[in-house]
Amino acid sequence: MRENIIQQLRDFWDAGIRGPDFVWSATGPALEAFSAYPIVKQANAPNQFMDVVEFLREVRRIVVDFVVGRVLSRDGHEAVSGLDDVTTYYLLHRHDYRMDMAPVGSCILYALSCNLSNTALVNQYDLLTQSGRSSTRSTAEDNATEAAGSSSGTTVRLKAWSQRKGRKLGLEAPVGQPIPLIDQVHRLMHLWRAGDSIKVNEYLDLRGLQQSGLFPPLLQALIELADVGSDERSLLEALSNHIAARGDIRAPSQQQLL
Repeated sequence: MRENIIQQLRDFWDAGIRGPDFVWSATGPALEAFSAYPIVKQANAPNQFMDVVEFLREVRRIVVDFVVGRVLSRDGHEAVSGLDDVTTYYLLHRHDYRMDMAPVGSCILYALSCNLSNTALVNQYDLLTQSGRSSTRSTAEDNATEAAGSSSGTTVRLKAWSQRKGRKLGLEAPVGQPIPLIDQVHRLMHLWRAGDSIKVNEYLDLRGLQQSGLFPPLLQALIELADVGSDERSLLEALSNHIAARGDIRAPSQQQLL
């Protein structure tokens, strides 16, 4: 199934399909594989069957990893693994909608594909700002909106790094969750803007970022996603140059990106 979907995704990508349409594009090939058998068992759970909802959730994640792999890599890698869900969502959203307002229905689809909810991204992670409706909607309401395909005028936007000013940014995450890599980058940007290179170095060492195979390609991807000549891009480039000058940055291996 995976090989069939990946081949279809290559074809759709080469045809210029992007955004939510690209996520939905895998549904046909996936259901074709799913419906070829009377039952589908879970590989990691003996005697447990996979229903169509679980199956499509897995398919969406394959698509998301494919897109994010294309964003992170400039040398042909087509999938990425090991990247946390929040950073995966950020890259997917930023790639398709930049920092502009985006329809909430599309973003709910992206969030579900990353095992998240729109509500969590607004209220827990402080990654999105929402207009048109209250940001306190439940996950069930988010799911209902997606199922109905409703846009209803509601839009969301990624928060700029400068708007994410929580004291715990890059230091803590919701209980049981890893600290998102995008939060760590944004914390470094705040420290660098404050002119505190000592704290930048201390944070890099604390989090072991210069030994992370995913950190360098993420930083480069964020530079390329930022507008040319923008304050954000200049800051990211200065931070990248500082980190490179420290040395000991490990290039991502093929295993880490694939």
